[in-house]
Amino acid sequence: MKNTHINHPEDSVLTGDLSVLKWFTSLGQLSVKIDGSPAIVWGTNPATGNFFVGTKSVFNKTPKINYTQRDINRNHGGEVAKKLSVCLANLSRLNIKGILQGDLLFTSGDLKAVNIDGEKMVSFTPNTITYAVPQDSDIGRRIIKAKMGIVFHTQYSGKTMDSLSAGFGTVTGSSNRNVFLASASYKSTSVMFDKQELSRFDAQIRMAEGSLSRAKPILDLMSKSSSDQLSVGFRLKTFFNYYIKNSNSNFDKVRVMQKQFRDYFESVLQAEIDAKKTPRGKERFIRAQKDGLRFIDRNQSALYMAIASHITLGNAKNTLLQKMSQIQSIGHFLRTSNGYRVTAPEGYVAVDSVAGAVKLVDRLEFSRQNFTMPKGWN
Repeated sequence: MKNTHINHPEDSVLTGDLSVLKWFTSLGQLSVKIDGSPAIVWGTNPATGNFFVGTKSVFNKTPKINYTQRDINRNHGGEVAKKLSVCLANLSRLNIKGILQGDLLFTSGDLKAVNIDGEKMVSFTPNTITYAVPQDSDIGRRIIKAKMGIVFHTQYSGKTMDSLSAGFGTVTGSSNRNVFLASASYKSTSVMFDKQELSRFDAQIRMAEGSLSRAKPILDLMSKSSSDQLSVGFRLKTFFNYYIKNSNSNFDKVRVMQKQFRDYFESVLQAEIDAKKTPRGKERFIRAQKDGLRFIDRNQSALYMAIASHITLGNAKNTLLQKMSQIQSIGHFLRTSNGYRVTAPEGYVAVDSVAGAVKLVDRLEFSRQNFTMPKGWN
């Protein structure tokens, strides 16, 4: 399994995977989900022994693996090519074995001197969140001297590139003068609630378990076709990201979201129908639209419970995030028209042996910003 995408826990239940409920009582290993970009994959090809760098396109059906600068020039362009060139020149010098994946934080040209609340800081904005560190701190001086910064979160094992298996969690290693290696480890895997917080959290989990039990028949049906982009199950998952991106309210109004999901499903399929020029080309999409709307109308009660479960698990996740985000070593900010606003980290990745890895992210805070804010290097 390659680490090309990690699910939100509330999305996992929409495909019938209820094992994610275990996360909320036993979180396992935690790492901070740092908001870096682009994703970098690098290491030694186990079959040839040759060092390489790349993006997630290393895992494409036709892989883009870069052993030399000539490979980078052929496979990539623009800023991505420039950043991969810096990675190729510097990552081989780290004392880390195997094949790793992480998120690029900065190259030297991305660093900016900023003043936040009267304090001089060095900052970088790899994606949505701006990270800032006092210039005269130990970390600040290391960042200023470095040619690049990166955080690793995945290590691969396998005898060939095609057979690699991902091991999630934090990857240890040491920075050098040219590479600032940020830690993704969370300082405490024990989330301490007071009595009132624990009662509220337990109530959220019990509510989710109750609604999931009533939604299970429709979740089981949707899971059978969840990879079909025309299916109700697939579109229900994409609907939540669409809703976050395009709506500023009513995220906890189940009836409103249920109606808007029906409208969303109908409009997405209608766009596919309208894009086809011949009756024969339209036929498949017309049938999928009719079947999907019939399925939605016949299963309104169970669909209501599925949406309610998604919302409740999202609320429980945010309760955890509020506790976890109390520990920070590097400042996290969102750029606004009036300066910088303090924010939490992007989120966390939780790992255990049952359900693999899931990401814990406040979607109403981070995901909406990630969808709508312009990206610095991109």
